[in-house]
Amino acid sequence: MSVDWVQELLREDLRGLSAYGAPQLDVPVRLNTNENSYPLPGEVVRAVSRAITGEIADLNRYPDRDAVKLRADLAAYCGHGLTAEQLWAANGSNEVQQQLFQAFAGPGRTALGFGPAYSMHPLLAVGTATTWVDGRRDADFGLTVEHAVAQVRAHRPALTLLCSPNNPTGTALDFAVIEAVLAETSGLVVVDEAYAEFRRPGTPSALELLDRHPRLVVSRTMSKAFAFAGARVGYLAAHPAVIEAVQLVRLPYHLSALTQAAARAALAHADVLLGTVEAIKAQRDRIVAELRAGGWTVADSDANFVLFGRFADQKAAWQTLLDQGVLVRDVGLPGWLRVTAGTEEETSAFLAAMKGLAA
Repeated sequence: MSVDWVQELLREDLRGLSAYGAPQLDVPVRLNTNENSYPLPGEVVRAVSRAITGEIADLNRYPDRDAVKLRADLAAYCGHGLTAEQLWAANGSNEVQQQLFQAFAGPGRTALGFGPAYSMHPLLAVGTATTWVDGRRDADFGLTVEHAVAQVRAHRPALTLLCSPNNPTGTALDFAVIEAVLAETSGLVVVDEAYAEFRRPGTPSALELLDRHPRLVVSRTMSKAFAFAGARVGYLAAHPAVIEAVQLVRLPYHLSALTQAAARAALAHADVLLGTVEAIKAQRDRIVAELRAGGWTVADSDANFVLFGRFADQKAAWQTLLDQGVLVRDVGLPGWLRVTAGTEEETSAFLAAMKGLAA
C-alpha cells in the first residue's frame, strides 16, 4: 500500500528529511557515538539499583514535576555558586535544547550556529519551525571574534549556539568569542558543553561566565563523562528567569521518578564515575599523537573523540575500518572521519586497523 498520503499530510518543511541517527552495528569495536566505553563500576551499579528500587513501590504516583532535589544535586556538582533555581534537567541535553528552541525560537525567529557543529541543532530548528543559519567556521574549524560578531550582527538571532568543545571537531572556544557574541546579541547564547569534563588543562568552562551574563545558557549531559548515556539525563545552567521560561514548554512530569533517582545516585558517586575521564583523555591524546605520526591530519581535541583525515574518499576509509571490525563515524565532512576515544584495547584495535589505510 502506498504511503504517499503521509508525505502529503506531513509538514512541507519536513518532507524528504531523514531522522537523526548513527549506525548501530554489531561489531567488536564501536567508536562512533562518543559513548563512554567503560561500564558503570560495581558500587555505582549497586547504588543506582537501590535508588531505583526505592521508587518502585510509589510508581502509582507522578514524580516530582520540577525535579527539585536533582537540580540541587546538579548545582552542587557544577559549583561556581550555582543554586537549584539556576539548573534545569531533562531527558538528555537534546531535550534541554529542544525546550530552549520551543521557548525562545520558533516561527519568525532565527537560530545561528557555526558548522561543522552538532548536527542536532539544525534539526531542532526544523522541528520548531525556526529559521536556521549556519555561520560556518574557517577551514581549520576555528571561529574568530570578528566572524562570530559579524554573523550575529547580520542575522540578529533569537538563539546563538556555540559548542565548546565542538562536535565533531573537538575544538574548544576562546572565551573572547563567547563574550563578544554575548555583547552583540539581544537573544540567548547557548554554549553546548556536552564534553566539558574532557577538556585539556587550562581550558575553562562557560559556567565561569554565568554570574555576569544573564543571557548565557550552558547545556551539559551525564551521557559522556558519567557513562550514563542509557539513562538519558541532560541539564542546563542559566539565569533563574530562563529556567522559569523553559518550564512553560516542558511536558508534565517529563523526568520519571526512576530517572531522577538514578541520576541522583550517580551524582553522589561522581568521583568514582569521573575516574574514567583521565583514562579516556589519555587514549584521546594517544590517538592524536599516533595518527599525526602516521601522517594524518588531526584536529586538536578537548573532547572524548578525535576528528581525523584527510581522505580522498572518507566513505571508503570508513568501510575499510568496518571490515576490520572497527566502527567509526562518517559525520558528512568530505575527507574526514571521527573516532571516539575508548578503552586502551579499543584504541589499539582502531590504530591497528588504521595501518591498512595510507595517509
